[in-house]
Amino acid sequence: MAWPDDFGTRFTVFVDVEEEFDWRAPLDTRNRATTAMTAFPDAHRRFAERGVALACMVDHPIATDPAAVEILKRVVEDGRSEIGTQLHAWVNPPFEEDATPEASYAGNLPGALEAAKLDTLSKAITTAFGRAPRAYRAGRYGIGPRTFALLSALGYRIDSSIRPGYDYRADGGPDFSRADAHAYRDGRIVELPLTTIFTGYARRGGDRLYNVLGHLPKGRGLFARAGLLSRVALTPEDMPIEAALEAVAVAAGEGLRLLNLSFHSPSLAPGHTPYVRDAADLKRFHAWWTAMLDELDRRGIRNASLDEIIAALG
Repeated sequence: MAWPDDFGTRFTVFVDVEEEFDWRAPLDTRNRATTAMTAFPDAHRRFAERGVALACMVDHPIATDPAAVEILKRVVEDGRSEIGTQLHAWVNPPFEEDATPEASYAGNLPGALEAAKLDTLSKAITTAFGRAPRAYRAGRYGIGPRTFALLSALGYRIDSSIRPGYDYRADGGPDFSRADAHAYRDGRIVELPLTTIFTGYARRGGDRLYNVLGHLPKGRGLFARAGLLSRVALTPEDMPIEAALEAVAVAAGEGLRLLNLSFHSPSLAPGHTPYVRDAADLKRFHAWWTAMLDELDRRGIRNASLDEIIAALG
């Protein structure tokens, strides 16, 4: 993706706005609670005060819950935040697939079923918010070989399902271990990968080395502690701020033009994700964002809304 010169180096924040479920338990179609959404207005206020737009990627339980919809309608009144789509196949009708880990990755479903689920969700979001969504993320990063064509047919412009440096094949999902963090265009769709950066003295060719280390007992941990190689995702969820700030420095130094940061909405209330289990974790979560936004300000890396990104795409 060739960004315009005047776009500069920017960052965006994608939020997976979703139902609550036990991350350690098998996925269940009955898990549709959205109680954590009561914490969303305060989180949005914190970002809005810093001029940061949120790309709110909502799934079916959120889009069909009147209380959650009302909360998000107030969020987009800031004029910069926007509603996008996140497909959690296991809670999104029609339900024609077997409840298996592989089927939780929407891109593994038969094409007609993936299309039907995506159409159902897109229509629900359009009905709830009065505007067709333009950005998509597959739940569990479960993009498939037909996904871009399906998105294009529904008028989407952006996908953000790829998580570079991660391999989900053990659970039946896709392998992104050789993807990188740069945006790219595929027909009408522009892919904005979640930002993952390899840091350390051995970061050149880090994707290959990281894969090799995964086959050695404690190999990745040893290299990380020695400062040789670490895989760093730009998220406060299980990622220390010191590592994330180092990754921003590496990304900026290597010319990455758009940094894509993210988190899950249930992390805004203690007890719903492994990353925010109690009040102390929540305090660290908010402190992570304060430090990150301060660093981005210091480097002159400005926030970009979905509107601004799409305008830059031409």
